[in-house]
Amino acid sequence: MDTPPINQWKTLDKDLGRIGRLELATQYVARPLVAPGVALAFVVVVAIAAAVFSGGSPDRLLVIAAAVFGAYTALNIGANDVANNMGPAVGANALTMGGALLIAAICETAGALIAGGDVVNTISGGIVAPEALGDGRDFVWAMMAALLASALWLNLAIWLGAPVSTTHSIVGGVMGAGIAAAGFMAVNWPTMGRIAGSWVISPVMGGVIAAAFLAFIKPRMIYATDKIAAARRWAPVLVGIMAGAFAAYLALKGLSRLVRIDLGTALLIGAAVGACTWASSVPVVRRQSIGLENRKKSLKKLFALPLVISAALLSFAHGANDVANAVGPLAAIVDALGDGHADASVQIPLWVMMIGAAGISFGLLLFGPRLIRLVGSEITRLNAVRAFCVALSAAITVILASALGLPVSSTHIAVGAVFGVGFYREWHAERRARAPGLVKGKEVAPEERTRRKLVRRSHMLTVAAAWVVTVPLTALLAGGLFVALRLIAG
Repeated sequence: MDTPPINQWKTLDKDLGRIGRLELATQYVARPLVAPGVALAFVVVVAIAAAVFSGGSPDRLLVIAAAVFGAYTALNIGANDVANNMGPAVGANALTMGGALLIAAICETAGALIAGGDVVNTISGGIVAPEALGDGRDFVWAMMAALLASALWLNLAIWLGAPVSTTHSIVGGVMGAGIAAAGFMAVNWPTMGRIAGSWVISPVMGGVIAAAFLAFIKPRMIYATDKIAAARRWAPVLVGIMAGAFAAYLALKGLSRLVRIDLGTALLIGAAVGACTWASSVPVVRRQSIGLENRKKSLKKLFALPLVISAALLSFAHGANDVANAVGPLAAIVDALGDGHADASVQIPLWVMMIGAAGISFGLLLFGPRLIRLVGSEITRLNAVRAFCVALSAAITVILASALGLPVSSTHIAVGAVFGVGFYREWHAERRARAPGLVKGKEVAPEERTRRKLVRRSHMLTVAAAWVVTVPLTALLAGGLFVALRLIAG
């Protein structure tokens, strides 16, 4: 048999190579479309479910449209808000991105379905008086406009890379739609004033508390001569404080559906859980610290597991509380279409709650990684100890705000805590550099110290600007959408 020439298949090989490159290019182009495609499929499934659960209602189309808007809002809440809970743990390398997404999806869904509020103020905490919207149809258009406006703003904020408050987004939407429907007198302006005040209060409280814990840890553990002995003494105390804070946080904010607990009782529960956790952590930390070297890196291992647990608990509490931002207006629409008028509060049906829970989880899995990276690593560099301070600050700040009667945003608290840790690191590094005049054995000039910033100012300006415009922008957008929807409906 004759041997075929070496180049006999050369032309065919070139053609196959071109086809292979074309397939790779197609896959590269199509990859960004996968997440929007899955999100669209979820919205379609929600529309079908709404059609089934609305039965033979004459307003079935309105219920379906409201469910679609609610699903869209829930997707954006998952993509935006959950980054604040998981970002520090991922940035500190205590969790991989995949592990964070899985834990958050499970805990968010569990929080929404187990402890999600069964009663929600349909006018978003008294922003607009229900009687001002008298006509049932106007109420429906107002709630739909509020949902769509908040979702559109959240979508834009995600694209810009700005973690904003979903609570403030929906509040701004309800306010704007209420003004368009019934005028400025329909709005409860004292409540709006307190919410505006929380723009400053939330991040400042979160940042100060996180920085205070880092300031406590550095001299007692990080710069201690015997770091392992210091860790055996102080790590159980800090873990106990964390456990107590989260126990009080969940008792106060996350379990309202199961049992009503006042602030004093929640603090007692937190104190008891904290004491028990401290006592049980002492032998655990002692075992974990055996064989560890006397250096900073060893301390990070002791805080990794508490950091993961705190991220999971924050996600559970977020699912329990913020799911109402997506499904509260939807539940109000379903209730109004059922009895023809707007009530001060409504029961959220299970199928509506499931839309919110599933939407938050899908939004997180499909679009969450970008903001998780921003919060976890692009504002300032986090390790397990710093991220632990951020998570602990989030829980304690919510408890303090509840005690003071201040309306705060979990988003603003968490991001403020990250900035607080970063700015404390800057101050501390500058203080150390000035005192001995040395950093890692090298002389550092003042201008060089000025250049070495540990917090990215560009992110700070972007986030601050997005926070400031959230309520007025969503209000204007919702007002315009309300007018458009009412005109379309005739």
